[in-house]
Amino acid sequence: MKKFILIIGLLLFGMSYAQEVKEAVSPGTTPEKKNSFMLSFRGGYDVLPMYNNNTRFVKFKGGIEAGTSLDYYWDWFGLGFDFDYIQNKPVSTFPTENFYISEYIDSYYFIQITDWSLKEEKITRMFFGLGPDFKFGNEDFITEINLRGGYGLIKGGEVQLKGETEQGYERLINYYSGFDTGAISAKAQLRFTYFFNDVVGFHAGGYYMNHFNVQELTDPYEHVYSYIYLNFVEDPEYPGELHGTIYEYKKPEKVNISSIGVFAGLTFRFTPKPKPVPIPPPVKKEVVTNIVVTAKDRFTEQTLPGADVVLKNEAGDILKTGTTNDFGVYVFENIKEGNYKIEGAWNEKALTPASVDKSEFKAGENIKKTLWYEDENFILKGKVVKCNTDIPLEDVTVVLEDKDNAVKKTTITDKDGKFTFYLKQKANYSLYGKKQKYFSQTEHISTADFDRSKTMFINLEICMDKADCGKPIRLNNILYDFDKYYIREDAKPELDKLVEFMKENSDVIVELSSHTDSRGSDAYNMRLSQKRAEAAVNYIISKGISPNRIKAVGYGESKLLNRCDDGVPCSEAEHQLNRRTEFKVICPKDPGFNKN
Repeated sequence: MKKFILIIGLLLFGMSYAQEVKEAVSPGTTPEKKNSFMLSFRGGYDVLPMYNNNTRFVKFKGGIEAGTSLDYYWDWFGLGFDFDYIQNKPVSTFPTENFYISEYIDSYYFIQITDWSLKEEKITRMFFGLGPDFKFGNEDFITEINLRGGYGLIKGGEVQLKGETEQGYERLINYYSGFDTGAISAKAQLRFTYFFNDVVGFHAGGYYMNHFNVQELTDPYEHVYSYIYLNFVEDPEYPGELHGTIYEYKKPEKVNISSIGVFAGLTFRFTPKPKPVPIPPPVKKEVVTNIVVTAKDRFTEQTLPGADVVLKNEAGDILKTGTTNDFGVYVFENIKEGNYKIEGAWNEKALTPASVDKSEFKAGENIKKTLWYEDENFILKGKVVKCNTDIPLEDVTVVLEDKDNAVKKTTITDKDGKFTFYLKQKANYSLYGKKQKYFSQTEHISTADFDRSKTMFINLEICMDKADCGKPIRLNNILYDFDKYYIREDAKPELDKLVEFMKENSDVIVELSSHTDSRGSDAYNMRLSQKRAEAAVNYIISKGISPNRIKAVGYGESKLLNRCDDGVPCSEAEHQLNRRTEFKVICPKDPGFNKN
């Protein structure tokens, strides 16, 4: 029964796998139909023979199986012929221990069998069958269901058990006549075949075969005992008497013979050459896809958001335009197969164009192109704010001065106070802003401090003070030699800014003041600061500013900005804070000046 369950399980698994292979064909397609002959040779084992005879003490064992099949298929359906040769062996299970037979001489008495002889003749079965075939799978792996009806020849199987008594008498104890006849037969078979090439394949499978109403041979031994006495023992209640079991001998009859087996072998496939069929030229489907454009800097490979890109046809006509996103990418969607050119610009500078060839169009694949920004200059991204705040200043004229070549450039800030300049590599620049009623600090940049292969942007912030009446504004970098008051060359750019401020604001009057730290006497510091203030004013007047619009005031150490008074120990940095030059608007001619 275990073997039977195993075989059934294998058959069910094979049928399930065959169905999966069949369903693996792509939806909406039809497998190629091919007619073919298949010739198979197999060998195997008849695992589970079942002889429904009534003879006691005779069992049947499995044996070899060999066969061949010839099948012809019209696509998945076919017709086949099978021949099978199967061999089984009967086995006697008659109990021979403590066995007696009864004899009558003057009266009945029991004689024990002391010696045995056994004959077991093999059974051969030959099957010839014809029937339909069903095939699933593809050209490499197929699953077949073969159904056959036909005729079987069954021969052999005689079992003869003889016993000899102590007196030398031989008796036939048990006998099975076997077969020598033919019978209507049927077979169902499941076969799996894997083809190594177009011709040769390996197959394996299983079968179920049945022979109907097979007549057992007539018993030729009329003297076989009708009753058999087994396992006789002495009855303790009746000394001298033996008791045992009596079995009646069964006569020959018609029986069904069936079996389950497995096999493996080789299959040879012969496929007729198909007639040539003219194939119409394929209709090429027009490919439509997306063109993904990325704008990048050539030196840093940084992506460029906000780049304007244009798609043109071969004639140069503009088909589509767009702007790259925060990742520097723009997608031209649903573009038909053809030849195109892509151009772009970023920060008003042209990007290196790219071309798209018709051969690059492939169904289901995007076309990717890169437009390169190849300007070697740095980009200064600046912002102008009110000093000591984050408030941006709009409409400020920002002045960029190339210190190496004495070249100036200007630009105007937008509503966010932002501006842009292009800076050469290994150059020195100064920047400041110009706006009515505002005074700008000056910032200095050396591009030698930056590496263009690592960065393209330089960020800078300029602050501007609003020149309200009475509000002191410090002039940076106004330095004097020790105990001197003449104007040094490095102080002139800052004073020039004040000159520009006064020219742009022609209605203002300015007080320019000089301050010292607390070291030295009060009188000395007052005198030195006055001379320094006058020297600065004289320089400004020399630049065309009316003497009536500016005056010099020296405050000495009278307006210290911190605790560093006489006798208070302070650091050099704390004393430096008090040494300063400032200006303030003291008297506008326009009464409305202070309202702006």
